[in-house]
Amino acid sequence: MLQDRYRIVGPLGAGGFSSVYQARDMRFPNVTKLCAVKEMVISTPDPQMRELTIKSFEREASMLAMLDHPAIPDVSDYFTEGDRSYLVLELIRGKDLDEWLEEQTDYLDQETAISWAMQLCDALYHLHSQKPQPIVFRDVKPSNIMLDHRARIRLIDFGIAKVFEMGDKGTMIGTEGYSPPEQYRGQAEPAGDIYALGATLHHLLTRQDPRLEPPFTFAERPIHKVNPHVTPAFEAIIMRCLSYDPKDRFPDAKALKEALEVLVDRAATAVSDSNPSLTIPQTNTPAVVSATGTPVAVAPSKVQPIWQFKCEDEIRGKAAVSGNMVYVGAYDNNLYALHAGNGEFAWKFPAADSVGGSTPFIYEESIFIGSVDKHLYCIQRRTGRQNWRFATNGAVYASPVVRYDHVFFGSDDGHFYALEIAQGRVKWKANAYTAVRSTAFVDDERIFFGTEGGYIFCLEIASGKAKWQAQAKRSVTSSPTVADEIVFVGSLDGTVYALDANTGWIIWRFRSRRPIVSSPTVANGMVFIGSSDGSLYALDMDTGRQLWTHEINGQIASSPVVWRDAVYFGGTDGAVYCLAAKKGDVNWRFDTGAPVIASPTIADGVVYIGSTNHNIYALPA
Repeated sequence: MLQDRYRIVGPLGAGGFSSVYQARDMRFPNVTKLCAVKEMVISTPDPQMRELTIKSFEREASMLAMLDHPAIPDVSDYFTEGDRSYLVLELIRGKDLDEWLEEQTDYLDQETAISWAMQLCDALYHLHSQKPQPIVFRDVKPSNIMLDHRARIRLIDFGIAKVFEMGDKGTMIGTEGYSPPEQYRGQAEPAGDIYALGATLHHLLTRQDPRLEPPFTFAERPIHKVNPHVTPAFEAIIMRCLSYDPKDRFPDAKALKEALEVLVDRAATAVSDSNPSLTIPQTNTPAVVSATGTPVAVAPSKVQPIWQFKCEDEIRGKAAVSGNMVYVGAYDNNLYALHAGNGEFAWKFPAADSVGGSTPFIYEESIFIGSVDKHLYCIQRRTGRQNWRFATNGAVYASPVVRYDHVFFGSDDGHFYALEIAQGRVKWKANAYTAVRSTAFVDDERIFFGTEGGYIFCLEIASGKAKWQAQAKRSVTSSPTVADEIVFVGSLDGTVYALDANTGWIIWRFRSRRPIVSSPTVANGMVFIGSSDGSLYALDMDTGRQLWTHEINGQIASSPVVWRDAVYFGGTDGAVYCLAAKKGDVNWRFDTGAPVIASPTIADGVVYIGSTNHNIYALPA
């Protein structure tokens, strides 16, 4: 028993100068609360060495205490008893990648390797972004990376991590084979962690332990010769990480992650609101496939617009309708206000950059909208004049949501904000670690949203504290929806996730063939969602079983809307679709002649939807 509180249950591991034990926190007598206790024995009789050893351990405790990231274990206590120092940590259930590797008979597949690498990039970027000085881990290797029971990657053992100071030199600390050349000379820099990550990936993909090979000989052992399933592009990324000169590596972990995102066919998400610079594929006249997969002829659409209004640039965001007005943002930097009855122009509000990715939210006499110029705007609904604006440190693609006189939204600066609507003052700010382009679902007590780092968060609405977080394998640009205490959301990993709203545990998964940026909608026990594989899926809400699918000759980034017995959405084939919700048969199709990325809004039997041809249409539902 330590400190009359921690009862040691058994050993977890040992190495170097420390051991780790599993312990039970007896301060919670009615429940079994387990933790990890790291013990360091200070055996040296030299007083100076003893002091240095204790300081090293205190540094690790202090460093972990100030870090806040899902991939880094939380520290809850630190103390010294006699010649032993102890660090109390979050217990991570799982196994390190060294153990995992020993149990495998096949080579690690590329998809899993990329997923792990991207999670490590997030963690390393968090360390390297610490202020006032970056933290360098200095010992990235399989045995210091845990795969927890939820298949998430966690960094462990911060014993030799250090605060980076320019020009600082010290002794060579690290692990031979994984450490970069400059670390052998006593130089610890963030670029060294990039090298060690590359060495770790090389080891995992080839099963060749770099500790048993001559140092810096990765180029002599090409990955594809051992593991032919690794693509040349992925191997090139790894070899760039392993460049001898730090200047030839990726400039930081964020840049490495971006390269990996491109590798996993980020181009397939060209239809995403969140990346308007990507090219949209040109399509020909679409072929429509029935629910049974049989091509069917579709007669020319008889739907005629009630009206249409042309903006100065593409419309990819969703319109908002209130009273007799329609509000929509465009990539010409303007928020437009139009009369709902005839489409006549009322006013427009100019931001400093695009507002085309954010959907306006109308609350009482104000309109809230985000912009690529890094601001959230509050605008007078009747006049289009600015009430106030709030600056973040990143573009605001996510759409704002107002509840309880507060506006909630995420930013590319990696934070999620709650502002008082009266003057735009911050109520709280939560760290999401990576860009937030997913629009939040806000209920009475909770907030749900996804991040570009692949996390799905549930926050307390009052405080912004995380209740739970789950993880997909790729970015979550899709916006969650919640029904019957189930959270539904899509991911760029091509999966639709159904999560328990109270715990974040996965209830079911549905896999499409390509990335998903479309947001789900739930109606009559069915989940409707589009995919860049060109299909609109109707899934059973409780089981995730596919009920029907409708394929178009293009991608679907548009988020479907259900009204009465029909589901509406747009496609990059240039069409707006109305399908029967029960079976997926086509009721009508309206062709705009250009990709439709925007999602529809339905009010009073009218469908309002924009197109990349610069027009917003009012169509009879």
